[in-house]
Amino acid sequence: MNFTIYPAIDMRGGKCVRLLQGDYDKETVYGDSPFEMAKKFADEGAEWIHMVDLDGARDGKRVNDKSVIQAAQELGVNIQIGGGIRSEADINHYLENGVTRVIIGSIAVSNPEFAEEMVRKYGAKIAIGLDAKDGFVATHGWLNTSEVSAVELGKRFAYAGAETFIFTDIATDGTLAGPNVEATRKLAQETGKSVIASGGVSSLDDLAALRQLSEDGVSGAIVGKAIYEGRFSVKSALEAGNA
Repeated sequence: MNFTIYPAIDMRGGKCVRLLQGDYDKETVYGDSPFEMAKKFADEGAEWIHMVDLDGARDGKRVNDKSVIQAAQELGVNIQIGGGIRSEADINHYLENGVTRVIIGSIAVSNPEFAEEMVRKYGAKIAIGLDAKDGFVATHGWLNTSEVSAVELGKRFAYAGAETFIFTDIATDGTLAGPNVEATRKLAQETGKSVIASGGVSSLDDLAALRQLSEDGVSGAIVGKAIYEGRFSVKSALEAGNA
């Protein structure tokens, strides 16, 4: 299985930011233009870019979609977007405007029947985002924690036909403390599907450790703060992913 690096752009108030463990009160601004950041990543060789509408995740509606669509239409790279996607109209809005993959997160918990319908209808263009706190799925910009385990929900959607999951351990996100390798591996093994790791990547060694799980179904890693803090470049990450 190929291992893909996804440089991350989290958007809030029209800017490129990072949150610590999903806390909206612990924000660092890294750029005034998500599009320009996406262009920088594309120029450095990224074939995929992971974008998150933080305002949308919290408010339950699309907020920063113009930056996403501009990147999808002008940069010639694959864009996957999450945050604020609550309806089929939201999904179509992105797919019809050049986005490659749409991530369903909160609604997979609040309305799993609808999410399953979208998986069946749009196939590989849908990814299921499983953001977990102590193993249980968190929703609405991580402000709420459900009583559903990530593995349990993952199995349900794998059965419905989902091919790609994005797993974030909230405890490690934005901390540079290293990814939750074992939880990521477990989700891939239990679902039998492709899992993209997110949260905590701090070094090229972390990427190498995740890449070693590719045979288990771990197909890539989302990298944010480590790039912004200069721990390594997008180019170095891509080389580590292909090593």
